[in-house]
Amino acid sequence: MSFLEVLYFIIPSAIFYAAPLIFTAIGGVFSERSGVVNIGLEGLMVMGAFIGILFNLMFVDTFGSMTPWYALIAAMLASGLFAVMHAVATISFRADQTISGVAINMLGVAIALFSVKMIYGKGQTDYIQERFIRDDIPYLSEIPILGPMFFKDVYGTSILALIVALLAWFVIYKTPFGLRLRAVGEHPMAADTMGVNVTKMRYIAVILSGALAGIGGAVYSQSISGEFSHSTINGQGFMALAAMIFGKWHPLGALGAALFFGFAQALSIVGGEIPYIDKVPSYFLHILPYVLTILAIAGFIGKANAPKASGVPYIKGKR
Repeated sequence: MSFLEVLYFIIPSAIFYAAPLIFTAIGGVFSERSGVVNIGLEGLMVMGAFIGILFNLMFVDTFGSMTPWYALIAAMLASGLFAVMHAVATISFRADQTISGVAINMLGVAIALFSVKMIYGKGQTDYIQERFIRDDIPYLSEIPILGPMFFKDVYGTSILALIVALLAWFVIYKTPFGLRLRAVGEHPMAADTMGVNVTKMRYIAVILSGALAGIGGAVYSQSISGEFSHSTINGQGFMALAAMIFGKWHPLGALGAALFFGFAQALSIVGGEIPYIDKVPSYFLHILPYVLTILAIAGFIGKANAPKASGVPYIKGKR
C-alpha cells in the first residue's frame, strides 16, 4: 500500500469519526462563549444517540431511507430540551455550572438506559435498518488526488458537520447575534448596560449547545454503532469538550481539533490495516484518542484562555 493509498484510506475515515465531535464541540463553543460552562456534553450526546436510534426504529417503515435524517431532528429537539435543565440550574438558579454539568452527564445515561430497559427488556436496542450511507460528490470526486481523498465515498453528515462549523464561525464573528453572545461571555454587565438581555442570550446558547450535541450523538449512533447501549457514547462528549478547549473556544479551532481527534479514533479502528501501524499493539491504538484528550485538556499544546465570564453566574447590578 503506497503512501497515497494510505491517505485515501485514512482521511475519509478521520472525517467520518470527527463528524459527531464537530457538532458537539461547536455546541460547546456556543455555550461557553456566552459564559456558561457545559461539561454535560457527554450526557447530551447520550440523549441524542438514544433518541436518534429510538426514532429510527419506530418510524423506519414510515420514512424509509430518510429516517436517519428525521431522527437527527428528533435528537436535536430532545437534547435541546434536555439542555434546558442545565440552563435553568446555572442561569436562573445560579447553581455551580460544573456540578450541574456532571448531573446532566449522569442523568442522561440513567434516563437513556432505563428507557431502553423498559422498552426493549434488555440492555440495548435492536439494530437499525436504515443508516447514513456513503456517496460520491458529483464532479468533485473526479478531481485527481483530492477527489478520492475528500469527496469520494463521503457521508452526508460529514459535509453537514463542516457546513455547521463554518456557519457557526460566521454567526459568532460576523453577525449582531454573535457580537452579543461574545459580549455576555466576556463582560455581561457591560452588555447589560447596552441593552443586551444576558439571561436570554445565555439560555439560547445553552439550548443551542444541547441541540448540536444531540445531533452529534444521533450521527454517531446511526452511522457508527447502529444501536444504543451503555457503551455507544463512551467518552465522545469529553473528546468534544477537549476539542473545544484545544481549539481555543473558536469554531474553526474546534473543527480542526475535532478532525485531529477523529484521526486518532480512525487510527484506533483501521490502524491494523495500514502498513507499519499494523505492527503497533492494538491496545495502544485504542487508548490513543483518550490519551490525546487528556493532553489537550491539560494544556499540553499551547495555552487556551476561556471567555472571561465563563463559569461566573451573572447577578444584575453586581460587579
